[in-house]
Amino acid sequence: MSTPGMPRLPFFVYGTLRPGEHNHTWALAGRTAREEPATVRGLVLYEGPGYPYAVAGDGVVTGTLVEPDPGRYGEILHVLDELEDCVPGGTANVYERVTAEAERAGGGTERVWLYVAAPPLARRLCEEGTPIVSGDWLSRAR
Repeated sequence: MSTPGMPRLPFFVYGTLRPGEHNHTWALAGRTAREEPATVRGLVLYEGPGYPYAVAGDGVVTGTLVEPDPGRYGEILHVLDELEDCVPGGTANVYERVTAEAERAGGGTERVWLYVAAPPLARRLCEEGTPIVSGDWLSRAR
């Protein structure tokens, strides 16, 4: 669950965890206090095998700012870390959970957790991956 002293930030989700996508249905639906459109600058989105990867770069990624219900924060953090194959401090992670500044569609910014491709995967994606030029997983060609 959450580590003492770790900030309880909302999450920025940009792929299959966005409202209407399949992982949102079982992982987040009915467990959030707030969901709103947002973007994060300084990222490039890449195609994955049925889901996207965010990598540091000069783009903008479109997604959703998700604030868990306060009483379910630890549960959601655990579910998302497990889904994203992220063990904080782990060396075999597919994704890493990092903090970033999200820009809310209605104005203002908010500090968030988001999952980015772990360094070995990020390097491979930058060399040979397929970027999602729009930065929006939902607008990709299907």
